[in-house]
Amino acid sequence: MSKDNLEDLFDEALKNIRDDRTMTSTLLIDLVQVLKTDPSKHQHTGQVAAKYLETLQRSNEQLVKITSILHKKSAVAGLTQKDRDELFDLIDEDK
Repeated sequence: MSKDNLEDLFDEALKNIRDDRTMTSTLLIDLVQVLKTDPSKHQHTGQVAAKYLETLQRSNEQLVKITSILHKKSAVAGLTQKDRDELFDLIDEDK
């Protein structure tokens, strides 16, 4: 895989993470607004809120992993095979 393709994959992965975070944050804010109007809905929407928070946590983990890979890349002239495998695994998780 060429360096340009790898950079494109990094850019795409970061864009997807940011888009997912934006959408999840919006949905979570909407859910909180619903819960403020009727606290009895906690029973029915608690699992939904938990899923939104799990999505945000996963995106945090993905950002940390990409940052770690990019840091390694800047410290070393190229990515190791392990780094490449981790990156592709990370990208595949989002599909």
